[in-house]
Amino acid sequence: MKTKRQLIIVLLLAFLFSGFFRSDSDIYFKINKSIDIFGRVYKELSLNYVDPIDPEKLMQSGIEGMLESLDPYTNFIDDVHQKDIDIITKGTYGGIGATVGLRNDNITIVDLIEGYSAQRQGMRIGDVIIRIDSVDVSKDNYETLSELLKGEPGTLVTVTVKREGSSEPIVFNLVREDIEIKNLSYYGFYPENSNNAYLKLSGFSRSAGEEVKKALIELGGKKEIKSIVLDLRGNPGGLLNAAIEVAEKFLKKGDLIVSVEGRDTTQIKKYYSEEEPIAGDIRMAALIDQGSASASEIVAGALQDHDRAVLIGENSFGKGLVQTVVPLSYNTSLKITTARYYTPSGRSIQRIDYTDEKILLENRKEKNGVIFKTDNNRKVYSGGGITPDSIVDNTTKSDLIQNLLAEGMFFRFATNLFNNNINTDFKSLPDKFLIDKFKEYLLNSDFKYESPSLRLIRELLKKAKSEGLSENLIALLKNEEKNQVSALDEQIEKYGSEIAGLIREELQARSNGRVARIIESLKHDAQFNTALSVLNNEKLYKKLLNPDVN
Repeated sequence: MKTKRQLIIVLLLAFLFSGFFRSDSDIYFKINKSIDIFGRVYKELSLNYVDPIDPEKLMQSGIEGMLESLDPYTNFIDDVHQKDIDIITKGTYGGIGATVGLRNDNITIVDLIEGYSAQRQGMRIGDVIIRIDSVDVSKDNYETLSELLKGEPGTLVTVTVKREGSSEPIVFNLVREDIEIKNLSYYGFYPENSNNAYLKLSGFSRSAGEEVKKALIELGGKKEIKSIVLDLRGNPGGLLNAAIEVAEKFLKKGDLIVSVEGRDTTQIKKYYSEEEPIAGDIRMAALIDQGSASASEIVAGALQDHDRAVLIGENSFGKGLVQTVVPLSYNTSLKITTARYYTPSGRSIQRIDYTDEKILLENRKEKNGVIFKTDNNRKVYSGGGITPDSIVDNTTKSDLIQNLLAEGMFFRFATNLFNNNINTDFKSLPDKFLIDKFKEYLLNSDFKYESPSLRLIRELLKKAKSEGLSENLIALLKNEEKNQVSALDEQIEKYGSEIAGLIREELQARSNGRVARIIESLKHDAQFNTALSVLNNEKLYKKLLNPDVN
């Protein structure tokens, strides 16, 4: 009997490990098999390909090719870009306090952080960097610029710049400092004589919640806060925990903020507000746009689903995925999408279904357009980002202004005007003066504007000539072409107020820093001014948040 039982056990074990019962071990078998094949291919290529191959670059290409078959947020982070992850998680980095961008193929200072070495030692927005230490810089090595400027706090870096109005290059010997990234770009009462608190939240590093808390306490100590505008526009997100901590400052204790679901759909983690809100039930509006993503959408979704704030602006980006950073060897990491998140009402706001185009992924359809309900029974919809309660377009209606912005003409003009009039009080300059100077600058620049109607006329003229149409028609089109070319001045005059406002933003940034730029921009900000008018109209405010209440 004992022998029979032992035989049954032996047969059962043999069955389990024979391959007939492999459901749990299949994935490990496939992983080991694939690693073996990949390793052999990699080794053969590295050693035997007809031309020499850099093994590290070959491996990096293999990793990138593998990750391209997944969603765009799953990335390999090499040792060069590891500092960028540290900035997001820690909110600090070693640098000079300058933001650099590519402007007209030049490596240009586009922003300065007040109080740090670049600003203290006299760098200006618009300065063009031509050398860092002994390395000449241009658009060709722009991708490595961060590596050259950032470093350990206390170390020296020499930055050589060209400045408009200066005949010789200017050399700055700067000490790298521990730069603290502020999540709140600006907070204050705006308009200044009002009781409206404006908070411009630009990121979600780990200190975001504490910054919002301190700002509200500080403002509340000056005078009573009667309304709040939380500006999440252009905020690409950051840490999940930071989003939860920001939301807690406005939602009731115990309110669900977000639910997170990974591969195991039976394990859903729910995050609730664990503290009493510092903002209480103060009237509130939140501004969002297409640049509001990830953590911004978690906050906006929670505020909307709990009817805590009126959302104003444009549809948000629509990123409903959560990433986890996994440390690897040799100071590298893997940022991997590990979960989806859902707003308190249960909706996913993910805009794009990557499973449609990625053959490696299970075809899991995102349920777009499904109706969910807020606490007050308002309808909200899944997919496509977060739709605001009041849609307000902040984009200019002028094709000319769109072209001027794209070509960086306001930036370039402000740099020119500021550098050549350093002691001028730009606030006192009338709009007409700025417009006239701007026209003059455009005439002497390389800017060429072709309006939609001018493009159409030129296309018609080309067709008329090629098809041999009447000379009278061709002459008529040529005459209209001349009229359209000379219409640039008329277009500038027509949108003069908007153009002057954009010029003043740039001038304020150069004279008084980024905070002054933000304050100046609010003067002609349609979305902000709509939010202000809603907050000042108690009846409308309540109606938007609870349509069933009369």
